[in-house]
Amino acid sequence: MSREDDFVPPELGPVNIRPRKAWAMSADEHWHSNPWYEAPRGDPALPEVYTYTDTMSYDPGDEVVFHSSTTAPQWTLEIYRDGYRPETVHKVENIAGVFAPTPGDAYRSGCGWPVSHRWRLPADLRSGFYRVVSTCARANGGKFVQHHFFVVRPTAATRRAKILMILPTGTWTAYNDFGGANHYFGVAGPGKDQPSPVLSLERPWTRGVVWLPPGAPRICADPLPEFGDAPRYPMKEWAYANGFGQYYAAAGWAQFDRHFVLWAEKEGYELDIITQTDLHYRPELLDAYPCVTIVGHDEYWTREMRLAIEAYVERGGRLARFGANFLWQIRLEDDGKRQICHKFNAINNDPVAGTDKAHLLSTAWEDKDVAWPGASTVGVNGLHGLYASWGGFAPHGQKGFTVYRPEHWVFARTGLHYADIFGDKERIFAYEVDGLDYTFRHGLPYPVPVDGQPETIEILAMAPAVLAEDEPDGEGFRYYVRGSDHEGLVKCVTGEVTPEGLARYKYGAGMMVHMTRGKGEVVTAATCEWVMGLKRGDRFTEQITRNVLDRFTDS
Repeated sequence: MSREDDFVPPELGPVNIRPRKAWAMSADEHWHSNPWYEAPRGDPALPEVYTYTDTMSYDPGDEVVFHSSTTAPQWTLEIYRDGYRPETVHKVENIAGVFAPTPGDAYRSGCGWPVSHRWRLPADLRSGFYRVVSTCARANGGKFVQHHFFVVRPTAATRRAKILMILPTGTWTAYNDFGGANHYFGVAGPGKDQPSPVLSLERPWTRGVVWLPPGAPRICADPLPEFGDAPRYPMKEWAYANGFGQYYAAAGWAQFDRHFVLWAEKEGYELDIITQTDLHYRPELLDAYPCVTIVGHDEYWTREMRLAIEAYVERGGRLARFGANFLWQIRLEDDGKRQICHKFNAINNDPVAGTDKAHLLSTAWEDKDVAWPGASTVGVNGLHGLYASWGGFAPHGQKGFTVYRPEHWVFARTGLHYADIFGDKERIFAYEVDGLDYTFRHGLPYPVPVDGQPETIEILAMAPAVLAEDEPDGEGFRYYVRGSDHEGLVKCVTGEVTPEGLARYKYGAGMMVHMTRGKGEVVTAATCEWVMGLKRGDRFTEQITRNVLDRFTDS
């Protein structure tokens, strides 16, 4: 049974997205100055339905409360456990339609829509990712489809796996622009042109986070640009043309985590699933598992999440991280219904700056005012890697890992040798990656020592990456990120932007690393696109993943 036929009809196109201003770009403008975002139209002539749940995860036996707004006279709600063999668990038809307006600051304060349905979860419902599909009919015979989700946590009675998968929902939230803003752009601020440092979870997910049609472009140079080509960002073009969120390709279940789950379940690995919010508030959930895994785009963590994972590993737990971009400290408030991240402006705008809670400053982990290296938790950090294989970020660059320590157990039964490259054809090294400052001795890479960085880190494989997008001039050449991230991160780390600082943090690498910590150990394959090696059947990537999961669950 496949759910890939839940296709959004072509008539929708961009009708449910709201451009902030006309789609036009002058010579000094770029993507961030022309955002669009998803919000209900509220037009009865174009029936639509949007739904969100009262929280993101539940125990079996809990009641799920659904909040909705629709311009249709009636609509249908269907819930199924997503995975290799999807299973429908609840369906209700002919729900009476009720329209509620969407507040202008829904991205920050939530939608506040009325309750549309309640469902008591079965007491024996297994842990997993449950997709919530809301549909209503359109006059021409088509339908409007909206996707939401919730997670069912494992309990002592329902636990059935040795691997606990943590969904990087802090990152998903950071990119969710529903209602007008996320942590990157939006209609916040006096000029209604700023990102929002405060994001609500009481709203739907923008189109593309939960579900995507086959063939939706990824953030990777595919196909490669030809000689002299202007930079292209196919995911942006496709999103605008088809009515998906402009950041759909950057984060979410559909683009990353689902591919891992399908591969793992097909291979016979059972997974129990929680969210990062569960990790924050319920760290004891880790204790029942010999192995914890997190995949894809893994950018935003709270201090409590990091402390929980480090304590788990110290006690003997194993962390298998097939993901990248470990960069920002966030805070959760209101039982996880609100996420805070001031990013580059934290030192000036975050209320905890200059207080006894300054260690909770919502900025980069390597920020001089936080100074807790990401490598302490996952063996690498986002500052020394970041971008690869797209836009102006080495689009013709290496798209797989070069092996440097083939004798390590992660490469067992692969036949890989020193200097071999794996995953290149499947383009596993792309979008965002993590690394370390490093040096070479006798042909082997070693981490440069840093205060707070474990001394047990081994660099197993790596490839070049950059923090700043190269920007050759040319008629029609437009760049996406420009220098904002580069300059902002340099200022966070050093306190100022200088030519020396920009040069120091311009080039880096993405790395696969192994480290021990206390009684436990960590393997990080620090690239967002590792999951493509699994989806596209790269035998090296698959065997390495098996090696890690098998060793980490052999208790």
